[in-house]
Amino acid sequence: MRRTTSATLDQVPEYASPAGTTDLEAKPAERDTLRTEFPFVLPRGYVDSAGVVHRDGVMRLATARDELVPLRDDRVRENPAYLTVVLLGRVVTRLGSHTDIHAGVIEDLFAADLAFLQDLYRRVNQEGHTRAGVNCPECGHAFAIDLAGGRLGES
Repeated sequence: MRRTTSATLDQVPEYASPAGTTDLEAKPAERDTLRTEFPFVLPRGYVDSAGVVHRDGVMRLATARDELVPLRDDRVRENPAYLTVVLLGRVVTRLGSHTDIHAGVIEDLFAADLAFLQDLYRRVNQEGHTRAGVNCPECGHAFAIDLAGGRLGES
């Protein structure tokens, strides 16, 4: 004979939500939201054709298409290292006042900025956040910093 229980979803720990309602009943405002855009501040900055330096920007989460389309690009076929340039040109949506970001813009970045964006891409698309654990070099205290940047004193 098989035993059955009449437990509701909110009585099962993995389905319980903090508000006491099941995940199925949770109001949209109570559900976790997916962060799809990540503001950043470049270490050096993009210098446009007029000589203006742009340091702040936005990167969005990559889609499967973002990672597949560059593989058909002839520049990537000739030089696989160019994949990073094409991919970042697709997911960086703004640099300063520029919103038409493409591989040519990414090519003009300083090496430090390209490395920064590669690391940011990896963090937001594989780890889901821009925080990194660091240790104070003097006292060894561990804490987290936000690699996406921001200005000192901002929260």
